[in-house]
Amino acid sequence: MTGFILTLLAVLIVGLGSRDQLLLAALTMRQGARPALLIVALAVALLTTGLAAAASGLIAPQLGGNARLVFAAIALALAGAELLFTRRRRVPDEPTRSLGAFAVVILAAQLTDAVRFLVLAIAVAVRAPLAVGLGGAVAAAALVLGAWLGAEALLARDLTRTRRWLGAGAIALAGALALRGMGRL
Repeated sequence: MTGFILTLLAVLIVGLGSRDQLLLAALTMRQGARPALLIVALAVALLTTGLAAAASGLIAPQLGGNARLVFAAIALALAGAELLFTRRRRVPDEPTRSLGAFAVVILAAQLTDAVRFLVLAIAVAVRAPLAVGLGGAVAAAALVLGAWLGAEALLARDLTRTRRWLGAGAIALAGALALRGMGRL
């Protein structure tokens, strides 16, 4: 249960203002609140979150306790780096109405985003891929729904500075976790 709640809260915080969320909000503003757009975004978010949790289920059993912490620290550092190098994205000039193209673009954005690295890090660290995956999926779905329903409000805010601070914090936490995994803390 701890993995579920920790992941739910962490993903909600880290995912706010992410590339995929801003893209969905921008397309929703340009095209209107198309239900098909929401369904595709939800499906891709659940798929990528599930892949991150499933990957942890394959990786964690291969690693001992300290190696798991170091691996989790590396995944957390990657999440922090993605957050740290956040920049304000411009709204696409002529977005396509193709749901397939949207699915490919959002899939590419999510495969290496901070949220999926965070899900991987937590799931490896606590060895609970199902609970962490469910927490991440619920939060990812909430982020998608929030971008779809509150597109105008989301695009009006610049969360770049907040995301950079979160990135710096994630990298610092990753460093502490790595030191603990190496027996130095």
